Parts: sequence; C-alpha cells; structure tokens
Amino acid sequence: MNYKFFTNKKTGTPQSQPIPGREAEMIQGRSGGWMFDAGIWKMLRRCLLIGTTQSTYYAGKQELTEDFVTVVRQAIAENPSRVAEEILYASDGRAINNSAPILALVLLSMGEAPEAKKAFAEIFPSVVRTGSHFYEWLNYTKSLRGFGKVVREAGRTWLSREDVKGLAYQLLKYQQRHNFCHRDALRLFHVKPPTPDHQMLFEWVVKGWEELPAEIPSEALAQIWWYEWLKRNPEKTHQAITKGHLTHEMAAPVGRMDKSAWQLLFNEMPIGALLRNLGSLTELGVLRADEHYNLGRVAAVLNNKEHLRKGRIHPIDVLKALKTYQSGGRLGRSKKTWNPVDRIVDILEKAVELSFEVVEPTGKVFMHAVDVSGSMASLVADMGLSCCEIATTMALVTAKAETNYMIRGFATNFRNLDITAKDSFSSAVAKASNQNFGGTDASVAYDWMIQNKFKADVVCFWTDSESWAGYKHPSQALSQYRKKVNPDIKAVYVTLAPYRITLVDPKDPLSWDLGGFDPGTPRIIQMLAAGEL
Repeated sequence: MNYKFFTNKKTGTPQSQPIPGREAEMIQGRSGGWMFDAGIWKMLRRCLLIGTTQSTYYAGKQELTEDFVTVVRQAIAENPSRVAEEILYASDGRAINNSAPILALVLLSMGEAPEAKKAFAEIFPSVVRTGSHFYEWLNYTKSLRGFGKVVREAGRTWLSREDVKGLAYQLLKYQQRHNFCHRDALRLFHVKPPTPDHQMLFEWVVKGWEELPAEIPSEALAQIWWYEWLKRNPEKTHQAITKGHLTHEMAAPVGRMDKSAWQLLFNEMPIGALLRNLGSLTELGVLRADEHYNLGRVAAVLNNKEHLRKGRIHPIDVLKALKTYQSGGRLGRSKKTWNPVDRIVDILEKAVELSFEVVEPTGKVFMHAVDVSGSMASLVADMGLSCCEIATTMALVTAKAETNYMIRGFATNFRNLDITAKDSFSSAVAKASNQNFGGTDASVAYDWMIQNKFKADVVCFWTDSESWAGYKHPSQALSQYRKKVNPDIKAVYVTLAPYRITLVDPKDPLSWDLGGFDPGTPRIIQMLAAGEL
C-alpha cells in the first residue's frame, strides 16, 4: 500500500467541487455537480424554447417555472427590448409550443419601464396569432396582473383588426379556451366595431344569430353563415363543409360526421390539423394503404419544407406524431385505435428530418455524445417524449447531414449505441432508450476519444448539462484532449433542460452553448464546424 494516488499531480477537479480559482464563475446544479453559470440570457432562451410545464429529473414544474419567472423579470429590468427579441425568436416556430413565450409576454407587459410596455405592444400581434393564443394570454393576464391600460389597448387592437375574415375565422374556430370565450373578451375590452362587418361579427359572438340571414352578408362572414346554416341543417354536412370551407373544429360539433365528411375535411385540412389527426383519419378509413390519392396528399403536405416552416411545425411535434401514430392509439390522448399505415410512418420519418434546418455536408469529423444517463428519461413538457429521445433525434438529424461522424452515449461511461445515419428515427430512439440509465459524467467522452486517438473536428454534447459523477470537469478533460489529440477541436453543448448551468468554459473561444429544441440547431452546428460563425 502506498500514497501514489495522493502525491501524483492532479489533472482535474472532481465535479462535486468547483474548479479552484474559478469559483465565482460556477454554480452548483441540482444534481450536486458544479458547472459554469450560464447567465440569465442563456437560461431565458432555454426556458422559452423548452418550457417549464413538466417536471425534470431534478426539479418540479413549480420550481422550474418560478426560476423562469425570476429570470424573465431580471432580464426585463436589464433590457426589455432584448427580452422582446427573445420572445419573438422563440415564438416564431422555434419553441416546442407558444405557452412559454406568451407567459413571458405577460411578464413583459408588467415591466416598470416605459420601454417594456412599448416592447410588449409592438410584439403582441406577432406572438398572439390565434384565438387559442388570445385566450391563453387572457388567462395568464387575469391571474398575474389584471387588465390595465396597455393590456386593454392590445386586446382592443387584436379584436378590431382590419382583416375581418381572418378575425372571423379565429373567433369561429376557437370559441372558448382557458375559461374564456370571445364574448367575455368583447365585454372586457369594450371594443367598438370599426366596420359593419365587425358589427355583425360581434353581434354573432355576443348573442348568436336568432334568424339566419337569407344570404351570406359578406365574404368576410361566409364561414360564420355556413356554420349557422349547418346548425340548422345538420343532415347537409357535406354541403356546408364544401361550400363554407369549414374546418373540423367548426363542423364536427354541429354536423353529422361520417367518413365522407371527414374526407371533405381532409381535402383542405391545414398542416397542423393533419399532423394531429393522422390516427383518427386512419381509424375512419380515410387513410389506408390503398388510398393512393390521400396518401399522396399527406406526403405533399408533410414532406414539404416550405409547408412545415409556414405552418410553424416544430420537429418535436412531428416526432411526437410519429411515436403516437406508430403506437396505433396506445400513446397520446386519443381514445381511438388504428392500424398504422406503413407509408404514413415513412412520410413522418422524412418529415422529422425536413423539419430541422441543415446545410450541405461540411466534410468535418463529428463526434455526437448523447446523454443517456437516468436524468434524461424525464419527459419534456406535454410532448410525451423524453429528453433522451429528443437528444437522439437531434443528433441523428445532424449526423444524417454529414458523411464523417460517430454517435455514442455517455453516462458514467461512453457507450456504443449502434446508431448510424441509416437508422430511422424510430430505431435510433429505441436503441438509445434501451441504454437510458446511470449517473452523468460528460468527461468520459473526451477520455474515450483520447484513449482511442479519435481525431474529431467537432464534438457535440446533447445533454441536460447536469454532469456530476466525474473526477474531472468536462472543460478540464477537453483541455487534455486538445493537448494529446487535436488542439483545434470545437465543442458544442446543446442543453435540453431549462437550467442556469453550462458545461462550457466561458474563457474557451472554441466552445459554444446552444439552447435545446431549436429547429435551427443542426444548421448552426454545421456553420460553427465550417467556421462560418
């Protein structure tokens, strides 16, 4: 027995301790490990993109949301215009849903500085786009602050917009949500109708049409007229859907819905509704292996990058739809069951890839280190997907865009996941999930690459950043790798949880921290690899 272990020069600091001399830059994560402080702006972006409505492995949703609200308020006090930019960035199809940006919007309206009120008013119509968003905003506003001048002006403007046809569509499609209906909103904001069409629309909202006008009053109110006509003639559902261009939210509650009615709805179904109703349409027989025309329309809509972008379809929505559809109704909220059509599964697999942004191959060598520790088994928001599943998907998308790569998993060791670019997203997710256990030590990725002399140009970590189990910090392991293998390697850490921690050494110009679930992340990683950023 000897004391060589103690007298040998130490090359690292256990992750349970801060790095000596860097204590002021580090904070202790919920796992007990010490990591660098990401700061309020990185945490703000993470919270906006990821949301905090679901508990993680280390924290409950109440605690996470309280942290989110605190950070938003700190950021508003520091720079309300920058907060508005972050809200817009997340709301424009990058957040997994619009709830976190809407909550932050309400907090922005509560800022004390005039700049905060001004920023709120400027971005309001770009964030609150639909009737559903409007109800959600009303609910949060009532609970958190009440209806002052700036809020009333925003509500009045939204309800008196110049596009009456678009407004009528929203008021008809979303007649109530979040304990509010539009009649409540009209009374709350005392909206004065600016045109006769607005006047007639508001009368319909408040008291309905006791008598149906003999003719359609105007093009702007055509859908309202056909909806009211259908209520009085439910046996003529097909005619109302065809001539009134009604959506399923409008027709289903009042019409007689059979397979033919759903076929008519399918013919004009928007991309978001189509994605959510694939299972129901299969169960009804609208989507079958021998319905070539219908399957062709599904492919034309879901396998079109422009349609995905315009519809603000988030990749995680597509991944959720894929997982739910393959389950035949065993997963998700649907009470229906169906036999999945193989071609639709293929279409959804392709749609997942298309919904992310990538560029041409860079020719660089990538090492993708996917966090498969136990904490990554936690579900994300209401997606029904785990952090591990999403991390694997995002890593695979990035790998599929390149030719030189390796995908491995890290916990307290660096595991072979047997995932290649030829894997489907379903098979890759299954492989990673089967090894989703253990503690977290991100440094093992560098140890493995040193031992195997694996010369990567870029190493990408897909993680919740709660690394705690190692005998040296990841930044120290990266420094060793640069000395022994490749001094120019770039490190990218994609954080998939709304925490204020990062594995990136702020003094390292070749390391970056990216917020999770952004569809543009794979493209940004490629641009960093190519030196374009």
